[in-house]
Amino acid sequence: MTKLRIKKGDNVMVIAGNSKGQSGRVLVIDKEKSRAIVEGVNLISKHTKPNANNPKGGIVKQESAVHISNLMVVDKAGAPSRVGKRVDEKTGKSVRFFKKSGEVIK
Repeated sequence: MTKLRIKKGDNVMVIAGNSKGQSGRVLVIDKEKSRAIVEGVNLISKHTKPNANNPKGGIVKQESAVHISNLMVVDKAGAPSRVGKRVDEKTGKSVRFFKKSGEVIK
């Protein structure tokens, strides 16, 4: 398990794989497998049986996990950037920042 620089709620862009170039918000992160589920990215077709929520059943499109190494955090301008960590001078807490612009994340 590695230290992750991507967190739930970040806007990310896929930089490799079938969904390359797509972007979305991180919904779930699985630290053990180093994978993330991103909104609207890496869609798969799941065949579902009829149930209370979906009485007819059928084929449902849903997001599948993407490996963390294939994701980059996107800044407000929409450009993907690497992420670094540094100590904030004012608060003394560790903060994440964009290496491209130097801007603090959140």
